[in-house]
Amino acid sequence: MKAIVYHNYGTPDVLRLEEVEKPTPKADEVLVSVRAASINAADWLLLNGKSFITRLIAGGLNKPQRKILGNDVAGRVEAVGSSVTKFKVGDEVYGDVSPRGGGGFAEYTVVAEKYLALKATTLTFEEAATVPTAGMTALQGLRDKGKIQSGQKVLITGASGGVGTFAVQLAKYFGAEVTAMCSTNKLDVVRSLGADRVIDYSKEDVTKMGQRFDLILDIAAYRPFAAYAPILNPDGIYVLAGGALGRIFRAMLLGPLASMGKRQTFGNVAAQPTQKDLLTLKELLEAGKVRPVIDRCYTLEELAEAMRYFGDRHVRGKVAITVGA
Repeated sequence: MKAIVYHNYGTPDVLRLEEVEKPTPKADEVLVSVRAASINAADWLLLNGKSFITRLIAGGLNKPQRKILGNDVAGRVEAVGSSVTKFKVGDEVYGDVSPRGGGGFAEYTVVAEKYLALKATTLTFEEAATVPTAGMTALQGLRDKGKIQSGQKVLITGASGGVGTFAVQLAKYFGAEVTAMCSTNKLDVVRSLGADRVIDYSKEDVTKMGQRFDLILDIAAYRPFAAYAPILNPDGIYVLAGGALGRIFRAMLLGPLASMGKRQTFGNVAAQPTQKDLLTLKELLEAGKVRPVIDRCYTLEELAEAMRYFGDRHVRGKVAITVGA
C-alpha cells in the first residue's frame, strides 16, 4: 500500500511517498480503507521533533520509529478482527489512531474497535476525518474539564483553529454566552459559527476589557495561564487545550498549585479518544448542531505541501487530506 513516511525529523521536505506493508488487524482491531485524514498540531510537532518529549512519543530520540503520521481517519471497513462485534466489512467509519502511534496518512490503517464509530451520514469522508482529535478535545475540554453550564460566560482563545471552531459551536450548543478570540483575517469565520462576541487579539486585550468569565478554554496559549486569573470568576475554571509543550507542562505542574486555597481551578485537557464521544459528536453533526470547518483539502501525495501550509499558522479550521478514491 502507499503511505507517506518520514525517516528523519525535520521540515515537510523529509516526507516521502513509499510502498509499505499493509497492516493486519488484531482480534480487537478493524482494518480501514482510508478515504480521508486530517492534520493536527501533534503531526506538526512529531514531524519536527524539536523537543525531547515529542521524540519520546515518536519512539526514537535520533529517528522516529513510528514512521507514518496522522491520527484522524475516515473510510470503509476492509476487514475486522475475530473479536470485533460492532462493525462489518463495508461500514463507513471514522476514528482516532493516536493510541497506536498514528498511521492515518496511508491507504490502509488499523483502528481499535473502541476508538472507532460509524461516520455521520451527512458528512463527506473529508469532513468526517477532521472531527476526531479536534472535536473530542473541544468536547472534553468544555464538558468534562470545564464543567460547562447553560448561561455561563465562556472565553475561547484560538477560536479559528481546528479545536477552536468545534469549541465555539459546542459551547453555544451547551447554552453558553461565547466570547471568542482570533486574528484579524479569521474574524468572519468565527462569527459564522455563532460566537456572541469576537475579539481581534491583535487590537484588543481581553484581560483589560473589564469582563469576567466562568470558563476559559485556552487553545492558543498566547500568555501564561496565570494572566487569566484576574478575569476568571472566583469559582471559575481555566482549561488549557493547546499551545507550546512548555506551557502545557507548566499548566499540568503548576495548575494544581495555583488552584490551592482558591475556588478558581486551573488545569489542562489532553483528549482521550472514546467511542462514546465519537458517537456523541456523530449525533451532533447529523443534527446540524456542529459542522466541520475545512480550510483546504489536499491529496495524500500533496501532504508535504499541506503540512507547510499548516505550519504557517494561517489555517481556518482544519486541513483535510484525501487518500483513497
